[in-house]
Amino acid sequence: MFFFHRFPLILLLLLSFCFISCAEKKQGKVIVTEQEFSIRQDAAFNWVIDARGKIKNVGDVDVKKVEVTGYCRSCGEAIYAGVWYVSDYEKMTDQKDVISYLPVGSEEAFSFREVAFYFNQSGQSPEGLPEKLEVVIESFETVDG
Repeated sequence: MFFFHRFPLILLLLLSFCFISCAEKKQGKVIVTEQEFSIRQDAAFNWVIDARGKIKNVGDVDVKKVEVTGYCRSCGEAIYAGVWYVSDYEKMTDQKDVISYLPVGSEEAFSFREVAFYFNQSGQSPEGLPEKLEVVIESFETVDG
């Protein structure tokens, strides 16, 4: 009999707990709004691809330490003359950009160097950019309000 008197209270507590735990949590979301790649000659026989553009915080909370970098998905890791290639090592500081703080709705510029590499002993520059170049948001942290 004791259980039936407390049943509505227990049911109410369970439902409120479920409601609170199932409530939609605010999330951070950052997107690339602009990206541009360019070829730069950095030595007599060497060229690199640099990137710049803008990212925007379209999430529900401010974010910090947004790491942006680029990839050439069509470039190989083997080094051949006259062919774009990438390094399989961890990205160096100049190969990524870190935006320290990005409030909700804000847009910020980024730039970094050396997405891909090219060399040619004849000194002839590459004919153009390789395919499948992309800017990627590697990571970010949300700011607790």
